[in-house]
Amino acid sequence: MAKKKAEKKKRHWLSRLSFGSVSMILAGLLALSYVSVFIDPAKAWFFTFFGLLYPLSFVATLLLFIWALIRRSRMRGLLLVALLPSFFLAGRYIQFSRPDAEKEPTLKVVSYNVGRFKQGPKDCERMALADTISQWLLGTGADIICLQEFYLPANVDIDRWLHRHFPGYDAEYYVFIGKKGNSGNVTLSRRPVLGKGRNAFEKSTNLALWTDVQLDSSTVRIYNCHFESYNISLSGLITRNGAVEETEQKMRRSIIERPKQVAEVLQDMDSAPVRSLVVGDFNDTPASYTYFRLLRDRKDSFVKAGKGFGATYRALWPLLRIDYILYPKGLQAVSYRTEHVKYSDHYPIIASYYESRRDLQ
Repeated sequence: MAKKKAEKKKRHWLSRLSFGSVSMILAGLLALSYVSVFIDPAKAWFFTFFGLLYPLSFVATLLLFIWALIRRSRMRGLLLVALLPSFFLAGRYIQFSRPDAEKEPTLKVVSYNVGRFKQGPKDCERMALADTISQWLLGTGADIICLQEFYLPANVDIDRWLHRHFPGYDAEYYVFIGKKGNSGNVTLSRRPVLGKGRNAFEKSTNLALWTDVQLDSSTVRIYNCHFESYNISLSGLITRNGAVEETEQKMRRSIIERPKQVAEVLQDMDSAPVRSLVVGDFNDTPASYTYFRLLRDRKDSFVKAGKGFGATYRALWPLLRIDYILYPKGLQAVSYRTEHVKYSDHYPIIASYYESRRDLQ
């Protein structure tokens, strides 16, 4: 009898010890994800992984906290403290309500990584998919359309193709020329274009294309950004020898290069004579150094006017939100939505605004 009591007591302590250990591990992971937004990945690249893990760390910690409340565990205090900063961060992944619009929108912006027109249905030919996507984009009625990973074969004239598929839009683009085709960023505007330029990043096929656009009562500079990609093949990771080491090198390079590219864009913004609206595929989550650097003096359209999950990467929905529209003072977000069309490995995002002179005062 005494032996059974001793074994029961031992199991009880082991249970408490394991619950406490798991609680501390999850609380630590969550804390590191908060810290990751302040640390430049160029100096400590591995911190980015804690930010990538934030959604999973948050959900696991929240569930454990609920269980701790039920069990009246002493660890509930630690878990609660770990969860508190998520009051500010979780809303950048999911929104439960959308504010009522004060005014009718006067500006609609679309951002879409089209995946070089080869990430859609398997039975869809590449240029047929390009036609389908262009028709869908026209149907949005957007004033500004920002495309990343745009592609056309080498024998297709880009100017003619864009003007034929997007009548009424002024097309600004920059593409990298290759033997099999040309790819890059495209910005299409139905508003008057007053200037244009680019930041083509060193030793990279990624870039930021900027366009000065005349609105009803002001001018805004639109940065159409595509920051360094991971360029990882999940199937290749499983099947190829040496793929793990190669993947690690690619991830490390991508993580280190992105903050340099962001710094280049921010430097350009500081010298710009007008406000900046930042759009595109950042290849980073809201729990990242990249996101919070670019959020400076701007607001997140999804946070202000979105509802539901904000995730934009189709393969890992609803975990990865990597596409954004960040808007400056002088604009007010009226609506935001993610369109779940399966034309690319990304989902397109659409936001509407009205101009607010009050915000400029």
